[in-house]
Amino acid sequence: MSTATTTRSSAIASLRGGRAWAAGSRPLRWGLLLSLAAIGLTVAVRFGWHTGKSLDHLVTYRVEPRDLPITVIERGHLESQTNIQVLCEVDDYRSDGILGTPIVWVIPNGTSVQEGDLICELDSTAIQSELDEQILDTEEARSAYIQAEANLENQKIQNATAEDKARLDVELARLELQMFQDQEKGSHKLAMEAIQRQIDDLNNEILAAEMNLKLRRNEKTGIESLFKLGYAGKSELDRSVLSYLQAEGDYAAKLNRLQTQLATLEKMETFDKQMQQLELEGRLRTAEQNLKQVIVTNKAKLAQMEGLLKSRTEQLKKEEERLERYRSQLAKCKIYAPQDGMVAYASPQSSRDAEIAEGVPVRPRQHILSIPNLKRMQVETAVHESVLDRVQPGLKVDVTVDAFPDRRYEGTVKSVAVLPERSYYSDTKTYKTIVTIDEEVYQLKPGMTAVCEIKVDYIPDVLTVPIQAIVQRAGENWVYVRSGSNVQRRSVELGASNDQHVIVTNGLRTGDLVVLNPGAILGDSQDESSTDEQAPEGPDAPEGLVATVSSSSALQ
Repeated sequence: MSTATTTRSSAIASLRGGRAWAAGSRPLRWGLLLSLAAIGLTVAVRFGWHTGKSLDHLVTYRVEPRDLPITVIERGHLESQTNIQVLCEVDDYRSDGILGTPIVWVIPNGTSVQEGDLICELDSTAIQSELDEQILDTEEARSAYIQAEANLENQKIQNATAEDKARLDVELARLELQMFQDQEKGSHKLAMEAIQRQIDDLNNEILAAEMNLKLRRNEKTGIESLFKLGYAGKSELDRSVLSYLQAEGDYAAKLNRLQTQLATLEKMETFDKQMQQLELEGRLRTAEQNLKQVIVTNKAKLAQMEGLLKSRTEQLKKEEERLERYRSQLAKCKIYAPQDGMVAYASPQSSRDAEIAEGVPVRPRQHILSIPNLKRMQVETAVHESVLDRVQPGLKVDVTVDAFPDRRYEGTVKSVAVLPERSYYSDTKTYKTIVTIDEEVYQLKPGMTAVCEIKVDYIPDVLTVPIQAIVQRAGENWVYVRSGSNVQRRSVELGASNDQHVIVTNGLRTGDLVVLNPGAILGDSQDESSTDEQAPEGPDAPEGLVATVSSSSALQ
C-alpha cells in the first residue's frame, strides 16, 4: 500500500468515526466540526506534526555516531586460482591416416588427484619404433664424430712435422750460404786455401824434380863419357838414360799439375764462386718457399679436418636432439597430475574434436583436461562503470557463497579489467574483476555463485540513518523525527552510503528518533500532489544512496 493511500485511509476512517458519533443530533453543527477536524488533520501532516495514539504504529531509530563501511556488492562465480590445463604434447608419428594419438587410458572425470598421479596415457607404439631407429642413427653419427676428431688430431701432428722439417731446411740452406760467404773461414775460402797449399807443394816438388833432372842429366853425361872411354857398359848407359828420361818426365808432370792447380784456382775465383753462390741462394729461396707452401697446405688440411669435425659434431648434435625428443615424446605419453586438484575433462572446441574417452585420438596441443586446485579459489565478477573508480587492486573483500551462506571468506581484489566486457544484449558497461580468496577452502566447486562485498572505504564516527527513513520528493530529502507525541519533518543533507545506511551531514543531531516507516505519515493531500513523483536520479540523487524505502512493507 502506498504512502498516500495509507494517509487517505486514515483520514476516511476518522471521518467515518466522527459521523457515527454525531449521528442523530444537530447534523449541521457536527458536519461543520467534522470538516474542521479533517482540515486540521491535513494541516498537521503538511506542517510536520502529528499527535495522539496514531503514533503507536511508527517504527523509530535513534541517531547515534557510528562507523560506516562503504562497500560495493557484486555477484560472480567461483573458479580456481591455479587451473592448470593439461595439453597433448605428443606429436603425431603414426602413419595410419588418423590425425592424432589415441588415448590408451584416462582417469575418470571428476576424480580427485594428488600431484604426480598418473591421469592419462597415450599410445606410444609409433614413438617407440622411431626411438629404436634413432638410437642406431645416433650411434653411427657418434662413430663418425670420433673418427673425425681422431683425423683432426692426426692432421695437427702431420702439420707440425711437415712445418718443422720445412723450417729446418730453410735454416740449413741459410747456414750453408753463410758458410760459403764467410771471408775468413767460409767453405769457399777454405777450398781456395787448400788449392793454394797444393800449388805451394807442387812448386816445391817442381824444384826437387828440376834438381833431380839436372842430377840425372849430369849422371847421363858422365856415363856417356865413360861409355865412350870404355869404362862403362851399355847397360849402365841405358839406365842413366832411363833415369834422366824419368826425371825429365816427372819434372814435366809436376809442371803440368801446377798449371792445372793454377787453372783450378782461377776457376774457383771466378766461375765456381758465382755458381755456388747462386746455387746456395736458390736453395735458400726454395726452402723458404717450401716452408710457405707447407704452412698454407697445413692450414687448408687443418681447416678441412676442422670443417669435417664440425659437420660431424652438428650431425651428432642433431641426432642426439632427435633422440632426446623421441625419449621426451615417449615420456610424455604418460601424463601426470601437475598439482593437487580435481580432474575436469575438456569440452570439444570444434566439430572435429570428440569427447575425451579411451580410444579417442587427440591432436598435438589439444586440451585434454584441466586440474583446478580446489583449495585456492577466486571469484570472477564484474563491477559497474559507476563504481569503477572506487574499485582498485588490493582492496579487501568479504566473500560469501550461496551454497554455504553461513560461511564468510576473506579476499582481495587481484585485478580490474581495463576494457569493459562486450555484450550484444545490453549497453551497460561492466568491467571484469578477479577477487582471490586469501585462505584455503574446502567443499567449494568451480562455477558456484559467490557474492563479493568489496570494501572501498571506511568512514568512522558519523551520523547515519537507515536508508528507508529517507523520503525523496522533487529533489528534496527529508526525514520524520519523532519528539514525544509529535512528529516533525526535517530536510536533511546526505553524504556517502552503503546498502543499509546513509550519512546525514546536516539536519539531524545525536539522539534524534527518525521514523523508519515514513509512508505511514504521508497524507492524502501530499499523496495527491506527488503520486507520480519518482526518487531523483542522476545528478539530483545523493552520493552513494543505494535505495529509498518509503513503504512500511520494506521493513518486513
